[in-house]
Amino acid sequence: MGEHGLSLSSGEGRALPKSLGVETGGAKRFWKTWAAAPQTEHWLETDWAELELTTRLVDAFYQGNVRLAGEIRQRVGRWGATTEDRARLRMSFDQQAEQEAAQATQAATTDLDEELFKMLSE
Repeated sequence: MGEHGLSLSSGEGRALPKSLGVETGGAKRFWKTWAAAPQTEHWLETDWAELELTTRLVDAFYQGNVRLAGEIRQRVGRWGATTEDRARLRMSFDQQAEQEAAQATQAATTDLDEELFKMLSE
């Protein structure tokens, strides 16, 4: 397997299927983030099905089933969620795209961290 170049041209991505029954804001943001991620540019239907399953796990996580964290992390790692994951998978962005993605991730992570803190503090 060779290196995989990625661009940020994937756009809006797919809409969250209502049939998934996702209830939490965290899971909805998770879908929106991944559906528009550069990695999805070349996804097949099986990849989208995997995102649907993972989004259901994320929804359960935000509803309090924190035991799912490890499974979710493994799944997103296979998609190149972090810089380390992308290096392992031989994915690369151009430098400007990498900076823009890092800024967007930081903003989304802050929101998710705040929501997670509130959930775990209850």
